[in-house]
Amino acid sequence: MSVKGTVLLLEDNLKILDINRRMLENEGVTVLTAENIAQARELIRSSRPDVAVLDIILPDGSGIDFNAEIQTLCETSRAPVYALFLTAKAEREDILAGLSAGGNDYITKPYDIDEFRMRVLGFLRLAEKARNRETDKSRRLSSVLTEKEMTVAALAAKGLYNKEIADKVFLSVSRVKTCLSGIYRKLGISENNNKREILAQIIK
Repeated sequence: MSVKGTVLLLEDNLKILDINRRMLENEGVTVLTAENIAQARELIRSSRPDVAVLDIILPDGSGIDFNAEIQTLCETSRAPVYALFLTAKAEREDILAGLSAGGNDYITKPYDIDEFRMRVLGFLRLAEKARNRETDKSRRLSSVLTEKEMTVAALAAKGLYNKEIADKVFLSVSRVKTCLSGIYRKLGISENNNKREILAQIIK
């Protein structure tokens, strides 16, 4: 069964980069390739990967540090960007550092290409399931809330004040308050001090 999704390969060894790219493309995966962090940074600003395969020792920095940047640059509150470190750093301390810094997996070079393929495809399947859950949630919410209410709810869930929401959706503050009351009512959120926190959990 083919797996859909996008993988970022950040690797300064061009032979390894080409082998991994061709192997994943043969699986029907969209592959973004970068030889350094600067190139990768530009790619993820326009194309959000589902999985990032990161070398650690790179010409312009550390793949471990860049993973934190990926999670910041990409919208990961709804679906994660899975990080797999592929590196020659094989000491126990290195592996623990990578995993404790947010890596979902750690493979040391030299590596088995079939094992690598299965691990990447496994993360792509997890990403696909996460996307499907978000799609189902959006469909359920859109069947209850209007498009305007969905927008207001999303902004409120991010913690914006009523005035900030009003400026973004071109409504008065009183209309935003009325809209939020309707949203809470439709979603069964009772009037209490935690209603925005509850809304954030529903929207997230």
